[in-house]
Amino acid sequence: MRKINKFIVHCSATREGQDIDVATIRDWHVNERGWSDIGYHYVIYLDGTIHNGRDIRISGAHTKGQNTNSIGICYIGGVESDGKTPKDTRTDAQKEGLSMLLLDLKAAYCEGVVHGHRDFSTKECPSFDATEEYKYISDYYGQDTELV
Repeated sequence: MRKINKFIVHCSATREGQDIDVATIRDWHVNERGWSDIGYHYVIYLDGTIHNGRDIRISGAHTKGQNTNSIGICYIGGVESDGKTPKDTRTDAQKEGLSMLLLDLKAAYCEGVVHGHRDFSTKECPSFDATEEYKYISDYYGQDTELV
């Protein structure tokens, strides 16, 4: 089993409100980039539902140099309607879904720390500071501590 110590949050870099799915991202990654599968382990749709991507037991293809010990999570959106300008487009449902997923992952992989893709790249992805926003999850060790 892989030793997971990072949860890396991404955006799909699609326009605000543009509804895409796992199959679309998988098509981009497999047919346009030549990868074996979608690069992310989880994708969060506009309605906040969490969908499986790449098998969690297999290293992702989402963050150069960080894939072996991480889980990649992508929310749909991340760009203004102009298709270029980075923007935190998460719906309230996506924010809730992402928080719940990260809490579940932290419970399963207690050494995991939340990062944004931008922590390892010059990109703005995921268009918000995931490291800071989810620091409370990263700092939680599950030892008779209550999340606030």
